[in-house]
Amino acid sequence: MKLATIRTADGSTAAVRLDGDRAVETGAPDVGALLRRPDWRTYAAAADGPTHEVAALDLAPVVTTPAKIFCVGLNYRTHILEMGRELPSHPSLFAKFANCLLGARDDIVHPGETEQLDWEAELGFVVGAPLRRATKEQAAASIAGYTVANDISMRDWQWRTPEWLQGKAWEASTPAGPWLVTGDEVGDAADLEIRCEVDGQVMQRSRTSDLLFDPADIAAYLSTFTTLEPGDLVLTGTPGGVGAARDPKVFLKPGQVVRTVVEGVGECVNTVVEDKP
Repeated sequence: MKLATIRTADGSTAAVRLDGDRAVETGAPDVGALLRRPDWRTYAAAADGPTHEVAALDLAPVVTTPAKIFCVGLNYRTHILEMGRELPSHPSLFAKFANCLLGARDDIVHPGETEQLDWEAELGFVVGAPLRRATKEQAAASIAGYTVANDISMRDWQWRTPEWLQGKAWEASTPAGPWLVTGDEVGDAADLEIRCEVDGQVMQRSRTSDLLFDPADIAAYLSTFTTLEPGDLVLTGTPGGVGAARDPKVFLKPGQVVRTVVEGVGECVNTVVEDKP
């Protein structure tokens, strides 16, 4: 099953189920609210609300107001090595806020305060059931499904201090979508191709089998110190090929198009535009 959050003509949002080229409204205001229903799977499968053409959808972030957004840094072996670091023994974590999120077709605004706007293709997952002090098996069962994200990073801000938050949590900087794909369609996402293109040039290409910590590992680890809740979003890390690791370094400019693809899940296509305060 595929679920998305769309923007509607009246200025609100709606959670929809995708059936081929049609999207059916479920009655929930967004995917996060839908997942807070204990019966969300059967409820969404049976929904029979107004329909829309998928090609004409105005896609909001797959979850619009998650209580928590966790991100894992340094999780692909290739990326860790290109950044000159040792393989970590535990996930390296940082957080984002709900206002960081963009829809899968929204523009990425290039802030005037940064000269080092970088791409980071990521597999994301959304939590579908409360989780606390979980085993890996329990964590895997709590994952509602998978999505595509790009952890657009302001590198000159990220590296101002040893902590990364100020380079990672910019408002309206993180595409997440286009939809959530449940595990029965993609399995445990253990070996999917992940790719980022800039103006059609492949910058990142890897497979999720290169992850040090897979989604269930990450969810179980997070649940040790906080309760994960339905609608929480987790980004699992980026593979090698980021602009900051190239020689010479390469960063995004206004007018460029960033395409982020995860096999079997979907793609985000976002144009970089100049900031106009």
